[in-house]
Amino acid sequence: MTQDHPSGAEHAPAIRKKASRTASAATLARRERQMESKRAAITEAAIALFSQFGLHGTSVDQIAARADVSKTNLLYYFGSKEDLYLAVLHQLMSVWLAPLRALSVEMEPLEAIRGYIRLKLELSRDEPAASRLFCLEIIQGAPLLRGELEHELRDLVHAKTEVIRRWSESGRLAPIDPYHLIFSLWATTQHYADFRVQVESITGRTLSDPDFFEEVLGSLQALILDGIRPR
Repeated sequence: MTQDHPSGAEHAPAIRKKASRTASAATLARRERQMESKRAAITEAAIALFSQFGLHGTSVDQIAARADVSKTNLLYYFGSKEDLYLAVLHQLMSVWLAPLRALSVEMEPLEAIRGYIRLKLELSRDEPAASRLFCLEIIQGAPLLRGELEHELRDLVHAKTEVIRRWSESGRLAPIDPYHLIFSLWATTQHYADFRVQVESITGRTLSDPDFFEEVLGSLQALILDGIRPR
């Protein structure tokens, strides 16, 4: 006695359905990559123009042209120029604050600060326009970012000053004001991005020069670490 087996024809609908799902997933993944690529192009163009001309000196048409997308397409991703500006600033803050968030009491203080200086200087080297954009917003009084500064940023800095204070109390760091240490770290590292033209005019070099980067890094680490070593 023989047992009947499904024929190839009976399998065909299931095979076609599976192939259709696979094709749909591939199409969706490709579309998502294209959308992400366009968002990245728009963001990059916005940073370049906003950092040079500011929010009010930059038009949506200029950003769209630089990103090689239509104005309609740009406004599909970001509802307005102000929305794009805020999205860019929030993205920048997230990247810049990541090294600060990583600091913890369990870390060895001098090595933690040494690493933090490197990370911040690398950001100034790799994203100088982004740094200048943030600086420009602050100089103008942070009209669109003040809420973030007074809540998220303040809360984070308060938390990290407690980390630094505990380092000092345990004798692993000199007794210093934690706020002024953080402000000094920001000022010295971001100077090479925000005042890049001035630095280049005086020295003829920028952080994009690997040798100059290492010189700056070594100098800043020595200046700051020698000032906060336990006495």
